[in-house]
Amino acid sequence: MAAQPSPARRAWREAAGVAIATSAYGISFGALAVASGLDVWQACVLSLLMFTGGSQFAFVGVIGGGGLAAAAIASAGLLGVRNVAYGMRMSPVVGDGRWRRAAASHFTIDESTAVALAQTDAAARRVGFWVTGVGIYLGWNAATLAGALLGDVLGDVRAYGLDAAAAAAFLALLWPRLRRRQAVAVGAAAAIVAAVLTPALMPGIPVLVAALVAVVVGWTNWWGRRDAASAHPQDAGSETRS
Repeated sequence: MAAQPSPARRAWREAAGVAIATSAYGISFGALAVASGLDVWQACVLSLLMFTGGSQFAFVGVIGGGGLAAAAIASAGLLGVRNVAYGMRMSPVVGDGRWRRAAASHFTIDESTAVALAQTDAAARRVGFWVTGVGIYLGWNAATLAGALLGDVLGDVRAYGLDAAAAAAFLALLWPRLRRRQAVAVGAAAAIVAAVLTPALMPGIPVLVAALVAVVVGWTNWWGRRDAASAHPQDAGSETRS
């Protein structure tokens, strides 16, 4: 029987897969940024300094649609608010030290948080966070430059399915965690809320409203209590009788 990989090695493998899939989508951002009126260097600076894909796409989307710079910044800022919550959750994961935490703040994104939380122990979570964050940062910026330079040659980069690659990587991380009714209920409800609100609200707000679903369900823990009762029916019955 082949030996199972260590948790840290498994975290490396998952982080590398997510980094490759997500970085490839940076080509789409570079091409879209140039098509929206930014030059190559402006597109690259956005990826270097902003480095949060959803906010970057929101920014160039508003600019490309003829919107004001203030509206573009507001849309990008609203999408970036979620990283504050990620930072609080990742604080015990990244390790101690002022410089380490300062660097971690730039790499705290959807993907690094997801890969870290998918691991089973503290060391593997730390590996998952740093490898994913740094890997995507390097790959995303390289892909942004490539997309900005080759945008006219590539044409519509969405035809290559690069946007689906990043979503597929997320689904691969999420799927093993959908074993209890509470996790399924949170995921389904948040997806429905975001899908319904996206056409009606400015970018960023549907994501924040959908996040409230997880907060409410986690606070009440209604499905969690039902899962616990199903797993230990005898304990639940004794508590009821006492």
